[in-house]
Amino acid sequence: MMGRPEGLKLIDENGRRIDGRKKYELRPLKMEVGVLKSADGSAYVEWGKNKILAAVYGPREIHPKHLQKPDRAILRVRYNMAPFSVEERRKPGPDRRSIEISKVIRGALEPAVILELFPRTSIDVFIEVLQADAGTRVAGITAASLALADAGIPMRDLVAACAAGKVDGEIVLDLNKEEDNYGEADVPVAIMPIKNDITLLQMDGYLTKEEFLEAVRLAIKGAKAVYQKQREALKEKYLKIAEEVGE
Repeated sequence: MMGRPEGLKLIDENGRRIDGRKKYELRPLKMEVGVLKSADGSAYVEWGKNKILAAVYGPREIHPKHLQKPDRAILRVRYNMAPFSVEERRKPGPDRRSIEISKVIRGALEPAVILELFPRTSIDVFIEVLQADAGTRVAGITAASLALADAGIPMRDLVAACAAGKVDGEIVLDLNKEEDNYGEADVPVAIMPIKNDITLLQMDGYLTKEEFLEAVRLAIKGAKAVYQKQREALKEKYLKIAEEVGE
């Protein structure tokens, strides 16, 4: 969390946040599935000002062969922020943060994917952040999960993600860029909603035990709302296919 400019208020006296939302309100969320013809599965997510594209390839043979697992597929995830995704142009290519978030996202997705059905193969997930506005890892998980489903990869459930945090002493849902930079804490959570399994739980900042539990509960509630949007996006694609087949 960065030092805050003097006089900046993130929550006003009426409980409204800097972008006009209430404390427990998600940013605007838009999802589309099957946006890339060249990929086996793909998804595009706009979440607030975040714009994220995910593509899935596989299952496919791994090269070099010594990377193969005899009893299951391996899930490989590459998270990347485009050089133009932030205000100050980023150096192209992976950095330490991108490598760390790639591993975090892989860990969040692995419990959902039935990898043992595809031994000696890889399932490759590419997540490209076109525009960043805080919460890119939860948006990336959400987009990647949709792309895996679009690729027809067998899954135990979709993985939906959301973050909560502490801003001006209040626990709030889905931090935006200013709240992430100048707030007191951020708690990203990913879940498989059917069984309420948590596949990602992190915390950046400082919270009491009670605040932490409140943030986790709120993030899970937000993730369940995201899950409904994921389901709607998948249904919309296959309704279009059914209409095209029927014509």
